[in-house]
Amino acid sequence: MKTLRHSFFSLTLLLVTACDAQDHGPKISTANTIDYSYEIVADGIDIPWGLSLRSANDFLVTEKAGTLYHVLNGEKTVIKGLPPVYVRGQGGLLDVAHSPNYEEDGLIFFTTSSPLGEEKGGHTALYSAQLKNDSLVNTSLLYKGDYNTKKGQHWGSRIAFDAKGHIYFSIGDRGNRELNPQDISRDGGKIYRLNLDGSIPDDNPFNTTANSRKAIYSFGHRNPQGMITHPDTGQIWVHEHGPRGGDEINIVKAGKNYGWPLITYGINYSGTPITDSTEKGGMEQPLYYWLPSIAPSGMAFSTSDVYPNWKNNLFVGSLRFEYLERLVLEDNEVIKREKVLDSIGRIRNVEQGPDGYLYIGVEGKGILKIIPKS
Repeated sequence: MKTLRHSFFSLTLLLVTACDAQDHGPKISTANTIDYSYEIVADGIDIPWGLSLRSANDFLVTEKAGTLYHVLNGEKTVIKGLPPVYVRGQGGLLDVAHSPNYEEDGLIFFTTSSPLGEEKGGHTALYSAQLKNDSLVNTSLLYKGDYNTKKGQHWGSRIAFDAKGHIYFSIGDRGNRELNPQDISRDGGKIYRLNLDGSIPDDNPFNTTANSRKAIYSFGHRNPQGMITHPDTGQIWVHEHGPRGGDEINIVKAGKNYGWPLITYGINYSGTPITDSTEKGGMEQPLYYWLPSIAPSGMAFSTSDVYPNWKNNLFVGSLRFEYLERLVLEDNEVIKREKVLDSIGRIRNVEQGPDGYLYIGVEGKGILKIIPKS
């Protein structure tokens, strides 16, 4: 028995060491800091989870603890009238986004950890509202995950739009990997798609499937905390936290299964295996995965001429290692990785503003604007 126990712990140590030591894909380098600097455009925000910019001087920021800020010309105003927010663990007030038709409809969309429902605890919810005199008005609950739980992990949640009038949002597996991600009759571990008014699109992939959640667009996800519309293809890209290793970038396709937890490139936090499979028939492979995990949060493409050497590159925040990662892609393959703003802090969000500059939300610092040096 002692020999068996010794062998088990030896195997665990080997797995942990291998996961921590192994790098997948290109080695990461550090960007030349003489090429850029940054300035803080909104401070005093502890965990700036969501960010949506109308302009460089007019934007919304969510603070995870439950505050929505309107920042105008450097001045922060607290927006009143938020629905109840269930602040627990990784949950709270999450993403925010202006409607793609904001000039006409005046709508903002936001996600929260919501306590609504009969069960105790909470689940991720999507709302729309309008702003009037620093208050939310005409607030509408568009979707809320069922089966509340008091678990504090894996709420998601990001928002994106396509060019056809749809809103996409993510909900994490809510810490129940065995039940939620692979079951389309349950919420959690999914990407969802709605019309902007909250109705279900007629061509959603499970619209005619019995006992399914009709808003589901794809499933088998773990905890997607980055989502963006590709500027050229219009496809929805997400990244999601893996367990210990195996963070993924995925291109979201209607009705597809992204495998969690039946396939993964990660292991349990304890070092034990989750599964011996990294691929199975009928399940999608990631465009890219990280080993070791960087704990990604926020994602943006740089498409402007503000940073000529970074044009069309993908930027992802790292919570674990506290830097902004620049990924150079060629034919949807990552060919180069680079640390930008190394040791800046835990990055929660990355956005390209209408002015073409990159803005990041950093815990304990606020919203930072990256400035190229001439």
